[in-house]
Order: sequence, then structure tokens, then C-alpha cells
Amino acid sequence: MMTLFSNHSISSNLRHFSLKHLPSKSGIVASIKKSSIALAIITAVVFPTSVFAFDVNEAKEKEKSTFDERIQIIGHSDKLRKEAGSATLIGEAELEKFNFDDINRILYNVPGINIREEDGFGLRPNIGFRGATPERSKKITVMEDGILIGPAPYSAPAAYYFPMMSKMTSLEVFKGPSAIKYGPNTVVGALNMTTRSVPDDREGLFDVSLGSNGYSKSHIFYGNTLDGISNGNFGYLLEAVNMQSDGFKVLDGGGDTGFDKNDLMLKLRYDLTSKEFSQVFELKVAYADEKSNETYLGLTDQDFKANAYRRYAASQLDNMDWQHSQIQFTHFLEADKFDVTTRVYRNNFERQWFKVNGFKAGFITRDLQYILAEPEEETNALFYQVLTGTRDSEKEVEKIILGNNAREYYSQGIQSEIYWEHELAGLKHKFNVGVRYHQDQIERKHTEDVFLMQSANLISDGSEQVATTTNVEKTDALSIFMQDTINWQALDVTFGLRGEFLDSTYHNLKPGNENDWQKKTSRIWLPSMSVFYTLSEQAGILFGIHEGFIPTSPKEGLSVDIENSINYEFGARFNNQNTKVEAVVFYNDISNLKEGCTFSAASECGKSLDAEVNGGEVDVYGLEFSTSHTFNLNSSFDLPVSIVYTHTASEFKNSFESDFPMWGNIESGDELPYLPKNQLTLNVGLIADVWDLNLIARYVDTLAEASGTNVILEGMSTNAYTVVDLSFHYDIGASGRLYIKADNVFDKQEIASRRPYGARPGKPQQFFVGYQTNF
Repeated sequence: MMTLFSNHSISSNLRHFSLKHLPSKSGIVASIKKSSIALAIITAVVFPTSVFAFDVNEAKEKEKSTFDERIQIIGHSDKLRKEAGSATLIGEAELEKFNFDDINRILYNVPGINIREEDGFGLRPNIGFRGATPERSKKITVMEDGILIGPAPYSAPAAYYFPMMSKMTSLEVFKGPSAIKYGPNTVVGALNMTTRSVPDDREGLFDVSLGSNGYSKSHIFYGNTLDGISNGNFGYLLEAVNMQSDGFKVLDGGGDTGFDKNDLMLKLRYDLTSKEFSQVFELKVAYADEKSNETYLGLTDQDFKANAYRRYAASQLDNMDWQHSQIQFTHFLEADKFDVTTRVYRNNFERQWFKVNGFKAGFITRDLQYILAEPEEETNALFYQVLTGTRDSEKEVEKIILGNNAREYYSQGIQSEIYWEHELAGLKHKFNVGVRYHQDQIERKHTEDVFLMQSANLISDGSEQVATTTNVEKTDALSIFMQDTINWQALDVTFGLRGEFLDSTYHNLKPGNENDWQKKTSRIWLPSMSVFYTLSEQAGILFGIHEGFIPTSPKEGLSVDIENSINYEFGARFNNQNTKVEAVVFYNDISNLKEGCTFSAASECGKSLDAEVNGGEVDVYGLEFSTSHTFNLNSSFDLPVSIVYTHTASEFKNSFESDFPMWGNIESGDELPYLPKNQLTLNVGLIADVWDLNLIARYVDTLAEASGTNVILEGMSTNAYTVVDLSFHYDIGASGRLYIKADNVFDKQEIASRRPYGARPGKPQQFFVGYQTNF
């Protein structure tokens, strides 16, 4: 494998290697200013004043569609899509079929997705594409309205914050060469979620539902657009969602295992259209919070069989408490042959994550995962009894450590992209060029407290709180991408190029370690090419190749390589509006697989928290297939059917020894963990004039808990399982709409995973009833 161009250098102090020091200022700010000026000059030179002369009414119609389209990757269209890459759009109508709040349940409708479920509600999802490790969705590019939404997507990409799905009106997944456009993580693809647009006319909705285990949801929005405000149109949208549940797990000794989430969003839009140009200004302000009595502590396999929803007494104080705020300003300018979209954004995220970390005996000697994997071992049995509250903490080593992984994040930047069409040498060109300057930071303030288990209750032992991890990681990133789609008769060829230029810093703030710091720079160019050949108005074939990249964290040294790959795909599409088919064969040739050690992966990671490791060469390949068709039974009933199937295989190409808790000692040919070979989702509906009934059944193959040997959970896997969900809607005219839904209709329960520590269930059988009205 050959990388087009990359460069990495590090300066450090009191670390295990040292290179020359970088200057204190990276020069990125100057670069972005020059790039922005250059983009403005190109716009003025390439598109002189004459291109702005077009009909005003035509401009308004054009603006309404193009502006909203620019926050999406795929776009809404019943026509044959000609972009290369396995692409899936789930629109508002599809999302409303099941009213899912859980991103995991929604994504099972997308081919090529691998998920490790954790809490049953999708509070902190683990999502991967095409074999990428799903751990905290850290290897995919996650966006909301076209903006990076992770707390710190460069410095700490693990997505402990994930947007509430109830406020989304569409969801898009794009894999393949177009991932080049949506870095930083370009190995497998991008997930973009779009929030509700400001309505053109007065529009409102009230949605309330109740369900099993104390579940409730209240969702309301209202918006309008007022014409003739200072020669333009002023629109607004206010949306609020509250969702809560008592939880479906039963805590030993009693207690709440549920959550309470809130989300507020305000959008203000000013649409200004004149004879010269069309433009839109939009301000988006949002706030969200969550308090959830969740835990990383699972069960032994024996206890899972007895009661899959049990929670041990040691987890009684576990709690996640976070707040997220967002502000985004968007400017859109459109003329006859081009449009420019510029966004300025800032996201803040703060969390307190109080949870069981282990025993005072230490992570090495008594790892929680090891205790729960082998609870009958003589010493483990004593610790197991303390965890369950059936034994008091009698010895110093039996004291329980509760850690608070307190963190503060910010993510901010400015990005601008331009689309224009031009004919050159008799060929039609569609250009798309963009630039982004982005900053993000994570500040860790981790502490630990010691507790005694006394009569099945956790009581502080009176010792002082200990600071364990106190550091800051920060990244300044300049990203540039260029795409040129050349059309010649039935052939569309797209050439792409992405540049990532990263300056990152790490500083240990723990007293006595102030001289532990590092500065690092990374530079890489990533090329891509895709081809789409139109066979007819309804069918076409595609081919793509691109280079993928995932950066290392700011504190990692040169001993850990970036994740780098060359990815290939070949497929075909068919779309006659009533029937759609897409099949894509993919092959990811990964030159170095990189993984990180976090508590969500294993409690053993507490001794090397957030450290990254090399995995060498890995091949991932498979087939993605999706099809849908609507049968018209008669004039009164429609029967829509869709099938989504994914087959994925993987293998390490090198043999090596590792202490990473998901790998162990690897032999060439070993498979990746948490990657099902086969997944199948079937959707069937029955639609009448005033009601509809929908069923979704999904099958997930076995999941290996670990790769290699000499590792906890060696040789263990989850069982294959099938889950069926059902929904029913009934329109009651002007009075609104009633709906009933059931998740996990047949109450099937298998171990979803044995991470972070111990066996964990999926969501049990739950029923919901709701009422929705528009106003």
C-alpha cells in the first residue's frame, strides 16, 4: 500500500522519545485566512456579475431546495443516484414508522453497519461501518446538520455524547469514496443526522407517549415564516423534547436504573433574495442534558441466565450526568451556476461519570472483567460476593473503588464549501471545494473514592478523594477537500483529494508531572476516485477507490501509527421509483489497524487509560445488499417490503503479541471482535387510508468477544439472535393520530455483549402508546 503523502513529527519533554520542538504557533490560523480569501477571490473571478442576473421567483424556489440540501450528504430524490459508494437515506416518513428513540434500532435498516449494544436505550451507542471497531462510534465521522458533533472529534473521538433521535427528520449513511469529503475519519464513512428545518408556513406538532418501565416522552415544536420583513422572509422554529424512563434493570436492594433527557433547539432564519443573488442567514442554538443511572457493571453468565435484568448492589451509585450546548451560524449564497455555504459553530460538552472502577486490590490483580468471567475461582468468589452485596468489605483489598471520569470538551470551527458547474474541453464538470478550520479540546479531571460494602450498601471509608488523571489534549486542524465530477455521455467520473493538517498538544496537569507534555504535527493527503456508469434511466454500476485515515490522539507518540487503508468497492443500483435495489462488494486493505484502551472496552484499561495500540495489517471485506418494493394489493391497501443484508469477513494479516484486552496474542487469520458475519433486516408494512401496520425483524449473527489467545473472554461469543418490533398508527382526522408500538415483541433475550465488564442484555419486551397532533 502506498500513501500519497503524509508526515508526522513530535516534540516532547520527559516522554519516551524526543524530536525537535515545534514552534509555539502552528501557522494554521494564517493558512485558513489565506484559504478563505482565496475562495472569495475564486468566487469573484470565476463568476462575474453577469451570472447573478436571473429571475427572483425562480431563485426563491431554488433556494428552498438547495439550502436544505447542503446540510445533507445524499439528498432526497426518487431518481437513480449516481454517486459512488453504498449510500442510505432514512427520511422522516421512515423514522415515523416506529418512532424509535434508539439510534441502534434505526441503523439496523442500513447495510454495512456493525453495532455493539450496551444499555438497551442507545444512550451511548457503539457504531461501526464495514468492520470498524464500534467502540463509542469513534471510527466514523458523526455529524449533525453537516457539522462535526462529537465532543472532541480529533482529540478524543469517542462519542460519549450522541444527539437525541426524536428531533431528527432524516439520517444518512455514506460509505466509500465520498467519505473523503467528511473527515477526519475517512476509513469507513460518515453518519449525518439532520434536524428539522424552519417551516415555510405556520407548522406545529405535539407528541406525547407512555410506555413500559415508566417510560414517557413529550415532544413539541412550532415554527413559521413571516414574509416581507426588511425585504426578506424571517422564519423561526422552537423545538423541545423530554424523554425519561425508570429503566428495565432491577437493582439489588432497590433503586432507579433509568434516565431523564432534555433537548431544546431554536432556529432563526432570514431569507434575503434580490435580483442579484439569493442568500440565507440562519442561527441555530441548542441545549441538551442527561441524567442516567447507568453502569458499566454487568453480570456473570450464570446470573444472566437466572435474571438478565439484574444489577449488582455495587452499581447503586453509578450515574452519568452531562450537559451539551451548541451554537451554529450558517450563511448560504446562491447564483445561477454556483452556491457557497459557510458555517461557524461551537459545541460545549461537560460530564460527570461516576461508576464502579474495581477493587482496591488493583486493576492488575483483580480485574472486574476477570472476576465476572470466572466467579467460581476461589479468590474471585470473595470479590463477587462483595459486588453482589452478600458479603461486607472485610479486608482492605475488598474496598470498592468508584471513579468519577469528569471531563470538559469543546469543539469549534468555521467551514465553507462551494459548488459550481463548468464546461471545459467539451466535458461537463461539477466542482465541490471546501475548507475547514477546526479546534477541539478535552480536559480530564478524573478522581477516585473508596467505599465499603456494608449490609448491601456502599459507604465511604472516609479517605480523601484521589486525583487519578488530570490532563489536556487539544488539536488545531485545517482540512481541505476538492472533488471534480466529470460527465461524458453515460459516464460520471469523480476525482477527489482531501488534506488533513493537524497540530496537537498534550499536557499532564497532575501535580509533579507538569513537565510531561508533547506537541505533534501530522500532514496527509488522501486521494479518491469513483466511477458511475449509467446503463439506463433506472440502472447503473459503480466503482470506487479511496485512501482512508484515522489520526492518533495528541498524547500518542511515534510508536503508534495512524490508521491507514486503501478501500475498494464495486456495485450496482436500480431504481424505478417503486423498486429500489443496491448491491455493493467492498474490500478494505488496512495497512495498520489502531485501537484505544478505554473503560468502555474493559476495566483493565484503567491502568493504561486511552492508550492506543497498533494492530498491523487487517483485511475486511464483504457484501452490502438492500432492496425495497411496494405491492399495490388493491385500491385500498399497499404492502411495502424491504430487505437489508450484510455479509462481512475479516482477518489479521500478521501474528503478534498484545496486552490489549480485545486482542490478546494474535495469529495471522484471526478475525476481528464484535463483527457479525451475517446480518439481515426485514421490514413489512400494511398501509390503508387511515391506518398503517409495520413490522421490522432483524437477525444478528454471533459476535466474538475477543480475538486471539491469552486474553480475558478468549473464545467467548454472543449467540445469534432475532428481534421483532411492531408499530400501528391510526389517523383520527383533524383530532390527530394515535400510535401503539411494541419493541422486542417476543421478549427474546440473549447476551448483547460482555463489555464493558460482564454480560449485558438488550432491551426487553416493551409496549408504548402515543398521541400526536399537528397544529
